[in-house]
Amino acid sequence: MTNATTGEDFWRDYPLVSERYQAGLLDAADWATWRANRLRAVLRHVTARSPFYARHLAGVDLDAVTPDTLGRLPFTTKDDLRREMHDVLAGTPADALIYYETTGTTGASTPCPRDAKDVMSSNVHVEWAWRRLFDHYFDGRRPVVGLMGPSELYAFGDTFGDVAQRLGACHVKIWPESPRVGFRKALRLIRELNVEVLVAAPALCLNLAKAALQNGLDPARDLPVKLFTVLGEICTPAFGANVRSIWGADVRPALYGSQEAMAIGTGCHLDRLHISGPNYLVEVLDPDSEASLGAYGTGELCLTMLVDGIKPLIRYRTGDLVTVAPNSCGCGGPGDVVEVLGRVADRVAIGAGRYRPAQIESAVLGGLSRCLGYQVVIDTAPNGTDALTVYVELLRDGAADADGSAERAALATRLTEHFGVPTRVEVTTELDPITNTGAFVSWKAARIKDNRAGADQDVAAARAAAGAHSLRS
Repeated sequence: MTNATTGEDFWRDYPLVSERYQAGLLDAADWATWRANRLRAVLRHVTARSPFYARHLAGVDLDAVTPDTLGRLPFTTKDDLRREMHDVLAGTPADALIYYETTGTTGASTPCPRDAKDVMSSNVHVEWAWRRLFDHYFDGRRPVVGLMGPSELYAFGDTFGDVAQRLGACHVKIWPESPRVGFRKALRLIRELNVEVLVAAPALCLNLAKAALQNGLDPARDLPVKLFTVLGEICTPAFGANVRSIWGADVRPALYGSQEAMAIGTGCHLDRLHISGPNYLVEVLDPDSEASLGAYGTGELCLTMLVDGIKPLIRYRTGDLVTVAPNSCGCGGPGDVVEVLGRVADRVAIGAGRYRPAQIESAVLGGLSRCLGYQVVIDTAPNGTDALTVYVELLRDGAADADGSAERAALATRLTEHFGVPTRVEVTTELDPITNTGAFVSWKAARIKDNRAGADQDVAAARAAAGAHSLRS
């Protein structure tokens, strides 16, 4: 493998490395060479072209930094990105192919442009993952794909549109929350175009089902959707099974990523996310002590990007709680496996425990089916202990337990035992609209109402966004 320290070497080497990676042909020596050379190239790139990193890494002997000694480098945090803005870029926006920003729901939007290296090296992993996914579900046939996410200043539409075109699959951009689309038009186009694959946030799987029911449609009977590929928030196996009970369609991860870090991992038909290995050095951090646990374990994901594009980040603390493990998946795809457990900031103290978002969602949905949404309300009981009220919206169609009383009682018992605090379950026909926002602001803001706490910036932002998530358009 050649020494990839220049742009010319990158363009020559990356396609070859990518092909060998997908075929499982990279050995330990190949990985050592690639990672060392790419880390060296990126460090030289950012210190020469990024005003922030020229200051941030000043005084560090970069020649002594290797993939095994990343601890010599300081972290990059979200606060750094908000404070430094364009000074983080290794160049100017004019050097990029396209300009994106973060949503800015809870602070200033930060610039996330992408250049040709960024786009190619990120999208190619999505393309390979979709190729395997489509082969599994459609036996080589290319389905019509509905893209249900934002496009303006956001990479969603461009990324999946580019990948669909490369695979020869027709795609249609039908984000229901766009003023040009809405839920009624999205539902009409799904039927008329025979859309079999929808790419969306997990919450939208439920919101779309509710919109279909409001328009007299049965999701499983009247709509042709066979597969949801989801991204943007946690999606537990319990959530996927619940969506399947409503739609009769499978739910699989599309990718795990962000505006800043691009496609960190891509999904497979066995519900796992595989890290885009050639693009990152991965560390798992203890979320409390910030100590590095190495490449595997459970903690906060920290990334050093290996593509010297317009905004490579060094030891970037993503704020995401994950478990990273060696690849033992049977799907045939390469790359270590990452399980996303939620945001570090979304951990919730209940009773004597502290729970990750995925643990709470799995506990609520684990014994339910045909659930159109849920919200967990935490109060302080008169005796000073925590008390939970869980509101669930259930789809009923003349079943024996038509009022949900049996499921309600069973869920209350199970959650009381699980969390060790008294729990009441209420079946409702109209949840708080904030639950429709999913992870647009944060999973916690949408799903947890903590009456023990004071005013919360995320909750205020999610409540303000709730009006834009109307299901009646």
